[in-house]
Amino acid sequence: MEGTALGCVIIGRNEGERLRRCLESVLPRCASVVYVDSGSTDGSVELARSLGAQVVALDMRQPFTAARARNAGFAALKDLPDDALVQFVDGDCEVQPGWLPRALAFLAGHPKAAAVCGRRRERFPERSIYNALCDMEWAVPVGEAKACGGDAMMRAQALREVGGYRDDLIAGEEPELCVRLRARGWSIHVVDEEMTLHDAAMTRFRQWWLRILRSGYAYAEGVHLHGAPPERHGVQPLRSALAWALGVPAATLLAIFLFGPWGAGLLLAYPLQMIRLFLKTNGDGRKRAIRAIFLVLGKFPETQGALRYWRLRSLRRSGPLIEYK
Repeated sequence: MEGTALGCVIIGRNEGERLRRCLESVLPRCASVVYVDSGSTDGSVELARSLGAQVVALDMRQPFTAARARNAGFAALKDLPDDALVQFVDGDCEVQPGWLPRALAFLAGHPKAAAVCGRRRERFPERSIYNALCDMEWAVPVGEAKACGGDAMMRAQALREVGGYRDDLIAGEEPELCVRLRARGWSIHVVDEEMTLHDAAMTRFRQWWLRILRSGYAYAEGVHLHGAPPERHGVQPLRSALAWALGVPAATLLAIFLFGPWGAGLLLAYPLQMIRLFLKTNGDGRKRAIRAIFLVLGKFPETQGALRYWRLRSLRRSGPLIEYK
């Protein structure tokens, strides 16, 4: 895609050396790089400027969302032509050397593709179970997809057609954007290429719980926005979460009331589901076991997140950002 303008938008807060690695991985390869900062106190703004990036400091008197930050970065790429491409990346990620040329070549050959992403990997999966879970989560199938993540290369034209990200979403902003892109005839793709190294830095159970809670919040809001047919955005994962976190416990209590202690046998559904998920996948046994256990356990924070969304919506209030770091 020779001659195509390529910009980059990085968002972050207090990323330290992770931001340095991120900036250095894109600055030599992109015509314009914008770093959007959300109230850092560790010198991130000064670092970005010293390396040659344009900096946008968000007004933190307004509610912060990653969607708002990405929109601000995209807007700062002034005079970007419609045929330009933009690489979005989180400040705790490092873009891999082969990614940008691979993504450029793919979009050159697929004119109706609005976005393309590759394999995001966790930098230190061995440091905690929670980092390892992130790495497994990002092993998504290659091919046409319904959504991309925060790291993706997009067409400026496609973003402008749909008005960019929704500023008010505190979670799930990328899948929601992709719903609107696909509704306009664009497609989303995943290619077999190393894209970014991510540093989740999750070492505590509470961090994992909050991260999954945020997903449940996004499912509930996704259903509110696009849950009707034919899209049914977020419907299946939300139903699954509610069935396992509310349905099974409720059925168990009813069974105990009707049949006594034997009714508690319904709780065997949890280990049986873990076994089913374990047998369904291939690969390293330990990783399969960890994934199966936490997929089932994750239904509880997902449901908590959905309930939080519904409570705030009933009060006609917007939710604060759900952060795990």
